[in-house]
Amino acid sequence: MGKGKLAKFADMERYENVFQYPFSVADNVPFDMKGRWREMYFKNDNPIVLELGCGKGEYTVGLAKMFPNVNFIGVDIKGARMWTGATQALEEGLKNVAFLRTNIEIIDRFFAEGEVQEIWLTFSDPQMKNPRKRLTSTYFMERYRHFLQDGGTIHLKTDSNFLFTYTTYMQQHNNLPLLFRTEDLYHTEGLDPQTQEILGIQTYYESMWIERGLNIKYMKFSLPKNGELTEPEVEIPLDEYRSYHRDKRSPKTTAL
Repeated sequence: MGKGKLAKFADMERYENVFQYPFSVADNVPFDMKGRWREMYFKNDNPIVLELGCGKGEYTVGLAKMFPNVNFIGVDIKGARMWTGATQALEEGLKNVAFLRTNIEIIDRFFAEGEVQEIWLTFSDPQMKNPRKRLTSTYFMERYRHFLQDGGTIHLKTDSNFLFTYTTYMQQHNNLPLLFRTEDLYHTEGLDPQTQEILGIQTYYESMWIERGLNIKYMKFSLPKNGELTEPEVEIPLDEYRSYHRDKRSPKTTAL
């Protein structure tokens, strides 16, 4: 029988690879590792990559196993889900993995300028009703600029037509350098073996979406430090299906 939420949270309190700073305590509890993750936790000078909205942490752990000379930090507010990846990382002795349980809206409180090299957004909630909660919105891009190195890479892997279309418009509207883009990841030819291996890491929910016949989309682009960012003024059709564990979609058919 699997562990219940209370038991998982008890584990998380003692796990050395988990740091818990939800919004409710972030103002009152000092975070001494900002700008010092490599020195205080990883004990190396390797690059740092974040997965925001990491869920169970499958991607964070998968990437860490693939790239032992890169440090990976999974970020999410749902501790019971995060427990899965944190437990696996400890059991497998992965020293280049950490998990930060916090609200992504305050992510810039935990990292110093230029401390992070890449950000992964894997199957984020498209937030069709609220662009300020959309992790690829210019609101969040400005937050990422506080700690992402100049020209750092943003990866988006998603099942959502809405989120992928919105992000494409946002990237084009702001002239952010596009590095790669495909609307059907698993039927795209010409990918080099390492890229295929990286993008082939599948989360629990991704496998469900593939079974439902949904195309998986992927893009990556650079985020320069400077330059004004503005929201694209376009109407985008809403997704016609409901993703697992997401709120029922709006009765509207398009969103700005």
